[in-house]
Amino acid sequence: MKVLFAGGNGYTPQFSGGVQSSTHHLVEQLREHGHEASVLAALFGEGIFGFKARAKMKLLRQRAVIDNFPGYPVVRAWFPWEAAGFAVERLSPDVAVVQCHKSVPIGRELQALGVPLVVYLRNVEFHELAGDLRELHSALYIANSEFTARTYKEKFGIDSIVIPPTINPGLYSTPTTGEFVTLINPYNEKGFELAVRIAGECPEIPFLFVESWKLDDDHRAQIEQTIAPFGNITLEGRTSDMKTVYGRTKILLAPSKWEEAWGRVASEAHCSGIPVVGSRRGGLPEAIGTGGVVLDYDAPLNDWVAAVKRLWSDKAEYDRLSTAAQRFSERPQMNPDSQFATFLNVLDNARRSGLERAA
Repeated sequence: MKVLFAGGNGYTPQFSGGVQSSTHHLVEQLREHGHEASVLAALFGEGIFGFKARAKMKLLRQRAVIDNFPGYPVVRAWFPWEAAGFAVERLSPDVAVVQCHKSVPIGRELQALGVPLVVYLRNVEFHELAGDLRELHSALYIANSEFTARTYKEKFGIDSIVIPPTINPGLYSTPTTGEFVTLINPYNEKGFELAVRIAGECPEIPFLFVESWKLDDDHRAQIEQTIAPFGNITLEGRTSDMKTVYGRTKILLAPSKWEEAWGRVASEAHCSGIPVVGSRRGGLPEAIGTGGVVLDYDAPLNDWVAAVKRLWSDKAEYDRLSTAAQRFSERPQMNPDSQFATFLNVLDNARRSGLERAA
C-alpha cells in the first residue's frame, strides 16, 4: 500500500513531539514491510529550512513543496488542506491516515478526492479538529487509548480500534545513571508550575527540565526566570536522541494539567525501567499503569513531594517499581509487531471499503 499521513501539525525538522515520533515509527514499520509512506504537514516559515521551502514554493509557483528530509516524502504547505490535491497527485496514496490539527478539513478534501480515510485520534482537543468528524462518513477510526475512544464515542457516536502510541524500544531503552527527576516539555499544560513547586520542596534532589515543544525566546526567558531561584533545577534544550535524557533519569515526573490522551513519555521511560510519578488526567493513568505512582493533579503538594522523595531514597520501593515499569513496557498491548499488525489491518479494511465504493 501507499499510505499518506496527513495533519495540520508541523513535522520534523520543524516540529517535534509525540505525534511526530509515533508517525515516524509507523512510517519506518510500513517501509520495512514493503509499503510506501509519506506525510502531509504544515510548513513553518522561520529558520533556514523554512526559508528554503518558501523560496522553492515561490520559484515553482505552487502551494506546496516536497522534501525527503526524514528519508521519505514530506509535502509541506501553509494550509495542508489546500494541498491535499497536490499530495494526491504527486504521491497517489491508497489510503490516508488523518490526525490531530485540522483533521476534518484535511479529511474532507481527501475524501472528495476518493482517498479512503483512517482517522487516528491522538488527543481530545475537539476544537483542533476544525469541524465535525461525522462529515467524514467514509472514515475508520483508531484511538490511542481507551480514554480517547470513550471520549469520542460520547461526543460523536463513533467506534474506534485502540492502538496506543507505537514505541520503538531500541530508541529509548538504556542504562541510566539515575541523576535526575526529569520533566519533559516544561509547559504549564504539562505541569511545569507544579513541577517547580515539587522541586522547591526537594532541594536535595536534582531536577532536569527538557524542552520538547519548541520554546520561543520569550517563553524560554520566562522559564529561566522562574527556575533561577532553585539551584536544583536544570533546563536543557531539545534533543533527537532521548537516550541522552533517559540515560540520566531516575524518576520521570509527569504532573500533567490537561486531559492527556495517553502520555508517550511514560511509555518511553518504562523501556528503561524508569518509574513515573504522574497525574490522574485523561489517558495518562493508562500509560503509567503499574509502572509508577498516579496522583490527582490537585492532590496536596505534600503527597507529590512524598511520592518523589520515597522513590528517590527508598531503594527497595524504587527497585520494585523499576521492575514493574520494565515489565509494563513489555505487555502485549505495547508490542510493536502486534500494534503494527492491528494498524495494517485497519488500513487494509479502509482501502478495501474504498475500492468497493468506487466499484
